[in-house]
Formats: sequence, structure tokens, C-alpha cells
Amino acid sequence: MAVKYPIPVNETLSSKHSSVDFNNIPFGKVISDHMFIVDYDGKQWVNPRIEPFGRLDLSPANLALHYGQSIFEGMKATKRKGEPVLFRPEYHVRRMNLSAERMCMPSIPEDLFMQGLEMLIDLDNAWIPEAEDHALYIRPLMFATDEYFGVHASEKYTFLIFTGPVGPYYPKPVRLWVEEVFTRACQGGAGEAKCAGNYGASLLPAMRAKKAGYDQVMWMDAVEKKFVQEVGTMNLFFVLDGKIITPATTGTILRGVTRDSFITLLREWGYTVEDRLLSMAEIADAYWRGTLQECFGAGTAAVVSHVSDITWRDRKMELPPVDEQHRPIGTRLKKHINRLRMGLEPDVHGWMHSCADTGVLEKRKVAAMV
Repeated sequence: MAVKYPIPVNETLSSKHSSVDFNNIPFGKVISDHMFIVDYDGKQWVNPRIEPFGRLDLSPANLALHYGQSIFEGMKATKRKGEPVLFRPEYHVRRMNLSAERMCMPSIPEDLFMQGLEMLIDLDNAWIPEAEDHALYIRPLMFATDEYFGVHASEKYTFLIFTGPVGPYYPKPVRLWVEEVFTRACQGGAGEAKCAGNYGASLLPAMRAKKAGYDQVMWMDAVEKKFVQEVGTMNLFFVLDGKIITPATTGTILRGVTRDSFITLLREWGYTVEDRLLSMAEIADAYWRGTLQECFGAGTAAVVSHVSDITWRDRKMELPPVDEQHRPIGTRLKKHINRLRMGLEPDVHGWMHSCADTGVLEKRKVAAMV
């Protein structure tokens, strides 16, 4: 039985909702009205509350700023027949706690995470866009709050969740550059954790790739620079001669929620799916033989991002046009997930989680009348 926490709600007096053009939403730049916050006092999580989104009061000696004890997640809320729903939120909670363990941080109780999240989404459900490929992006975040500059794990932490409406992450197929100079993560490192440092270290290579005309870098393994890892914003899938291959999660890449869902669906649909090491040489060989049929990314932000071309050293590999004829697998996956979120596909796996039954607004009104 789930634990119920007393979570007071302080609703904003000046909503920004009416000022937002929901037909033109830049990704990540619009923030909803409220946030859920809870503090770790060194022994337990205390003082959970929902309050208007606003600035935080941080000391310059905050340990997260110096030593990188900061982790996060990325989730989405959409509407199914008018009700707010989440896609596999329990997977995100578990993955965040695995990141916390790797970064020497306390785990967040799943019941507390989910109750705060459900109440927040219920309160700000008007911010959920209803257009296709749009959603309310959810950012859970945990960071150290001790105030001293010795190299040591913090004893105190803050966990919070805020949200913002978003449109498509990649509005068109992406161009990838195979990165063989810089390394994202190595075996035994923190590559599998969704920690801030992984993303900070990726910014320079990504910027260099964009200046050269590419959208993202394709990371290779740290030792031989031979095996494909992931793209900075998503896991990768390749279709080689009818077989679907995705790089193995060996501790250096993120265990994506969308990736896991795609593997489940594809196997149920009768496809051969291989979760293994995949070299650039094998991909290039398939391309020159005409058997590299599809390449797409899988992630919460983009769901499916088709890859238009891959450049490896002096070789550019161009993939077929994006349509159901030439990209049947990636197209089918994206369509299925979108229809599942809208309630147009049966939820046979129990992946969709409703936030409509928390009734936070009604409960708050009743409390105010007493």
C-alpha cells in the first residue's frame, strides 16, 4: 500500500499560462506555474510542498556547484481523452535512484516522488499541449545543498520537479557526426547515470559538430573508438538487412525508457532485435552493400528521431527518405507510442499512468472552506 504524504499546495496568484503561444513553443524555454520541492536533512526527506515556480536561494559554497552532485530525469505528460497521463513513470523513478546511488546521494522514496509528481501535473494540467508531437516536459532534479568547499559527499540535498510545455525536439531528421576524438564515458565511470557532469562534458564536441553542419555527435567507446554508444540526446537503433540492432548498455550509456519500450514492442511484433556491441565498420559495410535500411534515435524528448545521414571520417552515409515505405520500423514505433499516449491503442503493458484521480485542486478548495 502506497504511503500518503502531507503535501501542502501554495497556488500561484499570477499564472503565466495566458501569455504562452501554444502553437509556437521553443523546446525548454517555457516553464509552467508550479514546482514540487522536498529537502533531505541528512537523515530523511522532509517538508514536501508545491509552490509557485521561482528562484532558489543558494550559497556560493554549495557543493553541487563545486563537485557536481547533481542528477536529473526527463519525462513527459500528455493527455488521453482529456486526462493527464504519464508514460512508465516508475521506470524513471528507479533510474533516478540508480543515478543517486552512483553519485553518492540518497534515494527518493518512490511513493513520495509519484505523489508529488501526480499532484503537480494535476495542478498544472492546463499546461499540457494537445497537439501531436507536443507534451508537458517534466524535469525531476536532485542536487547537493551542503555549504563548504571540502571534497566530500554532501549530507543535505534538495529534490524538485518542474515542468514546461514543449513541441518536437527535432523537427526534421538529424545529421550525425561520428566522434572519435572526445569520449563521453568509459567503463567504470558514471556514463550510465543521468548526472549533470555527463552532459556538461558533451557540450564542446556537440558545439563543434553543429558548427560543421551536424545536429549531434555519435559517441564511440572510450578504449578502441570502434563501437557505437549513443547520441547525446538519445539511444540508437539500426536496421541492418532486416535485423534491428541497438548498442548494448554495458555501463557506459543510458538505459533509456523509450529504448526498453521499443525492444519490447519490436520483439512482440516479430522482429529480430539484437542488443549487442555494434562497430562503425559493420555499419559502414552494411551501407556500402545496401543493407543499412534505417537508423533512428529513441528518447523521451524526441520519441523517434530519424537519422538522415552519418559522417564517419571522410565517408558520408545517406539514409532513405523518411516515410512509411522507406522507414517502416521507426515510423511504426513513433506512431504506436503517440497513439498509445492518446488512448487510441490498448495499453496491454500497463505503461500509461493516469494523474487525473489525485484531485489536488478540489481537495485544496475543500480544505480552504473548513
